[in-house]
Amino acid sequence: MPVKVYKKTSPGRRQMSVNKLDVKFLKPEKSLTYFIKRDVGRSGGKISVRHKGGGHKRRYREIDFKMDKMDVPAVVERIERDPNRSARIALLKYQDGEKRYIVAVEGLVADDKIVTSEKPDIKTGNRGLIKNIPVGTQISLVEMFPGKGAQLARSAGSSVTIMSVEQDKVQLKLSSGEIRIASGNCLATIGQVSNYLHNTVSIGKAGRSRWLGIRPGVRGTVMNPVDHPHGGGEGKQGIGLKHPKTPWGKPALGKKTRKKFKYSDKFILKRIN
Repeated sequence: MPVKVYKKTSPGRRQMSVNKLDVKFLKPEKSLTYFIKRDVGRSGGKISVRHKGGGHKRRYREIDFKMDKMDVPAVVERIERDPNRSARIALLKYQDGEKRYIVAVEGLVADDKIVTSEKPDIKTGNRGLIKNIPVGTQISLVEMFPGKGAQLARSAGSSVTIMSVEQDKVQLKLSSGEIRIASGNCLATIGQVSNYLHNTVSIGKAGRSRWLGIRPGVRGTVMNPVDHPHGGGEGKQGIGLKHPKTPWGKPALGKKTRKKFKYSDKFILKRIN
């Protein structure tokens, strides 16, 4: 999946690169798609999250994050690009005829056979209980609580490493370096999430951001004092000795935003700064 860098034929092309598609662009499985209402960043018609809106029309692909169809083999019909997420997706056809979309892992190709079972074969794409997967294996699409569905390592290129297994408890090392405890009865998929080169792609021009539904952001220092704590002053200047703040006057950098008493705190063994 090489990254294509364009020739410098225009200012927009000068910085632009794309993932050279390793999959053909095909129409999605109609029964597994639906339109999503394009009101992103709005609540009651008012902007609640800035810099979101517009973007290209797209259909949502219904993804099976639980992947709990136990001991029923499935064949990968094809790998597709999903405009709603950074990773590739795979269309599965189960032995009983049912079709489902899942997030594809790296190395999964059309006609591969995969299965979800309690003790899976150690093969890319298979899914099983974490306690039955060898220590040191890279896994993804990991449940935090049994039956909840994949919550950890779902974006392009991400993975989790199994550090140790003790009875029904396992220690997992996340991409961030955090180490947390999870139940060994949680399901996980063997392998790293596909499209690991996603973060190396350069958007290149403003219009391409708009296609993705990202609206322009404006620095606070160029605003007026009425609009932002960093605004005002004569001429061009930074924020000086002031601490960086949000438009609403709250600390913007370095302020811890995690709740003091969060239920999942007891599962975290090592936290990153």
